[in-house]
Amino acid sequence: MNSPNPSSSIATPAESRSPWLYVPTAYFAEGLPYVIVNTVSTVMYKNLGVPNTLIGLTSLLYLPWVLKPLWGPTVDLLGTKRNWILWTQVMMAVVLALVGTILHLPSFFVLSLVLFIIVAFTSATHDIAVDGFYLLALPPEKQAFFVGIRATAYRLAMIFGTGVLVVIAGKLATRMDNIPLSWTIVMVGSGLLMAGLFLYHSLALPRPAADHKAARAANTSVPFVTVFKTYFQQKGIIPILSYIVLYRLGEAMLVKMASPFLLDERSAGGLALTTETVGYVYGTAGVLSLVIGGILGGWLISKFGLRKCMWPMALAINVPDLNYVYMAAIEPSLQTVYLLVALEQFGYGLGFSAFMVFLMYTARGEYKTSHFALSTGFMALGMMLPGLTSGYLQNALGYHQFFIAVCLLTIPGMLTIFFLPKEVLEAQKA
Repeated sequence: MNSPNPSSSIATPAESRSPWLYVPTAYFAEGLPYVIVNTVSTVMYKNLGVPNTLIGLTSLLYLPWVLKPLWGPTVDLLGTKRNWILWTQVMMAVVLALVGTILHLPSFFVLSLVLFIIVAFTSATHDIAVDGFYLLALPPEKQAFFVGIRATAYRLAMIFGTGVLVVIAGKLATRMDNIPLSWTIVMVGSGLLMAGLFLYHSLALPRPAADHKAARAANTSVPFVTVFKTYFQQKGIIPILSYIVLYRLGEAMLVKMASPFLLDERSAGGLALTTETVGYVYGTAGVLSLVIGGILGGWLISKFGLRKCMWPMALAINVPDLNYVYMAAIEPSLQTVYLLVALEQFGYGLGFSAFMVFLMYTARGEYKTSHFALSTGFMALGMMLPGLTSGYLQNALGYHQFFIAVCLLTIPGMLTIFFLPKEVLEAQKA
């Protein structure tokens, strides 16, 4: 897809409107439904008495992010990405509110899973549109800089979900002595927040010339197979895919069991924290550390380049997994838990910035939106498959041995860095 000449004397709305007005909020809107479906739901299900084995199986909710490349070309070729963003936000607002209405029913688990699947497919489509819009609306020189901002905004949505929403649920459950009702209020409130983001973006999102149908008319007859063919014909596609799938292998196992670990009784190997305390742990020290790490990561990459930052940032995202081994071994004080979570969030901010820049650098040519969707689909596959077994592995090993296994699983992804094409690591977005 050809973008308009940046040196054109006629400024498009995207060129004249500051990315600060829409990049942070768009990526917050991208992260919020994702964290609700894949992380907040685990806390909710744990509170509602769902066993760890079933919580681990909810990793199937990653499936829409795995499959999204199949309809990525549709978003690329039909309508405008701006409209896709707005209407998917409306859909998610409605369905999240519906989740809250069924939690008091005996069959809440199955019904909520069905609704979460709808949210997940809609959210995956929203991701395609937002990522494509980012590539079209921002000039090349701003894309690397704002990757730190977008990653931070996305992660802030993660912290908002695991922090603010969980704290609210915990406080409401304590005051009302009614766990299902507390989560009903949280889910309906999340739907209202998505509705508010829709209203804001209907005013704030620019209308870049490259997002108009006329600018893409030449591509509308291109068969979908061409999009996939050009992606898999990239030089070094095997190490690229290996890196994408394996980079977060340890995290894929960790993320599903982190909240159950913090919430489980000490007799089960957990830390026996309250739901409210878990929310505070992620929503205070975690937020500040994430913001610093994410912004610093984007700045370091823009200054020194991706190749020089790749290894330090890979270590930054993976080494803090050792914190969970330590916590499971000694049952630390609450202050120590705050510190270790802060270090983990800081490392995540650094490491995920490098990962996302790499995905951007592999999305090149006229089908870059679809190529980016393919990359993030493989990333989701790398999260889903290990996560499916996480509950069973934790039950078999116990938390301490499970977290040791998680740390060992970070090694394959880091080893793939040796084989990545140098031209991708040294690429300049164009």
